[in-house]
Amino acid sequence: MTNAASEKNIRLAIVRQKYRPDGGAERFISRALEALDDQNIDLNIITRQWEGKPNPKWKIHLCNPAKYGRVSREKGFAAAAQQCWEREQFDIVQSHERIPGCDIFRAGDGAHRVWLEQRARVISPLQRFLTQISSYHRYVLQAEEAMFHSPALKKIICNSEMVKRDIIRCYGVEESRFEVIYNAIDSQKFVPATLAQRLASREMLAIPAQAVALIYVGSGFERKGLKPAIEAIASGDRYLIIVGQDKDQKKYASLAQQTGCADRIRFVGVQNNVLPYYHAADGMILPTLYDPFPNVILEAMACGLPVITSETCGGAEFIRQGREGFVCDALDVASLSEYVNKIPSRQENDEMGNAARERILPYTPKNLSQQLVTLYHSLLV
Repeated sequence: MTNAASEKNIRLAIVRQKYRPDGGAERFISRALEALDDQNIDLNIITRQWEGKPNPKWKIHLCNPAKYGRVSREKGFAAAAQQCWEREQFDIVQSHERIPGCDIFRAGDGAHRVWLEQRARVISPLQRFLTQISSYHRYVLQAEEAMFHSPALKKIICNSEMVKRDIIRCYGVEESRFEVIYNAIDSQKFVPATLAQRLASREMLAIPAQAVALIYVGSGFERKGLKPAIEAIASGDRYLIIVGQDKDQKKYASLAQQTGCADRIRFVGVQNNVLPYYHAADGMILPTLYDPFPNVILEAMACGLPVITSETCGGAEFIRQGREGFVCDALDVASLSEYVNKIPSRQENDEMGNAARERILPYTPKNLSQQLVTLYHSLLV
């Protein structure tokens, strides 16, 4: 990498293998890049595939080598991305993929080793064995370790203190190499529902006006904890709106039937605009097995929804028990059920919801931008 004076434009490269606008990492990147547009930063994206329309100011570097399986795909892109940034001699390379040699790694997916630890709690012995011998998981763990121990790595951006602790525990990285930068939220776009919006959204979903409804937002139902969420809903009279998709959706629909709550559950699939669904809800439930800090928690809180989540979710750092929501173990269905029944109708009691919104207000794209720019300049001194 070249040394750049702080007064000249910084040539920044951001590495993301597949950029799709609805992804959590991509929303972080989009908000950061849009906020960085006013700074003296030349923005470059190294990617295999870009979906949607990029800002014309950003330069896209496509690296799409042939692939013959998951490991080949990962290795091929890593090699091509490294070649690209070495050829271009960017001032700073910020990778969102586990590729040794980057200056900054954003650990948006957390530590893969910790995810495997948590997933082992809910899969069969056979699945655990297959995971242990999987060439893909072995490759990811090796790449993760090589990257965290790379002498080129100057900083690790974590979007929660939880992820920072996980990486230190698993890989012994010194604390001085971390920056905790929480995701940003547009609290002018994500706002609490008016009464008219609430009623219109509920009519669309056939949810009674006086009922209490929770929302679950996420694809990858096993990791995001849909099974315990459904089981928690089953014990009371609450409704559940499920936004997202999964190849095993029929299994979860069957669980709703078996537990007797199918009539109170609405599977609505992936939505480009989730706002009307937040507006139909009184709270969020996301008992995720492992999630560094899902953007949907910020969105729900901005909409005035208290959140029920797990101790293995970075979003728990924004929740004081009984004030902005509730936190428990991801598989503790008894506690989840108790907390579901403690979520009040927003129309009758908005105290928790208002506290949730107040909590996220400082986390603006502008503040995110300032934190990133300060970090970039500190690396070029």
